[in-house]
Amino acid sequence: MTTLHDFTVTTLDGREQDLSDYAGKVVLVVNTASQCGLTPQYEGLEALHQQYADQGLVILGFPCNQFGAQEPGGAEEIEEFCQVNYGVSFPMMAKVDVNGAAAHPLYQWLRAEAPGEEGGDIEWNFAKFLVGRDGQVLQRFSPRTEPAELAPAVEEALRG
Repeated sequence: MTTLHDFTVTTLDGREQDLSDYAGKVVLVVNTASQCGLTPQYEGLEALHQQYADQGLVILGFPCNQFGAQEPGGAEEIEEFCQVNYGVSFPMMAKVDVNGAAAHPLYQWLRAEAPGEEGGDIEWNFAKFLVGRDGQVLQRFSPRTEPAELAPAVEEALRG
């Protein structure tokens, strides 16, 4: 059985990150963009990170340029934007595709595990996947779901 812990991703600064390092943690995977109407969700994601990181929550941001070309920048621009504008301190990964033939294997798996209302495809920036401590997908949230609305599900996953 495949779990989140079976994947390796590239961090925004170009290092390989084995997601098995997050075994035993609750992980929120989010595809992000810097020039989107939903970009202010970075603030809410950072608030979740600050509130629950000590209890075992990890948020992983995956910049994606597939929706309206709203993440055109390179790694340095993305990092600077996230830190200057939203104080992002959770891990940010390298830009990925989340849909289509070139979708990152992690996103292929996430979409298969929690297809959502679009038949699997990610509908827009800031789609969220909550993954339990065992690496299994617990729930998929719409891009329009504000991060604060995830608190009850995060708390339940942290207890479980």
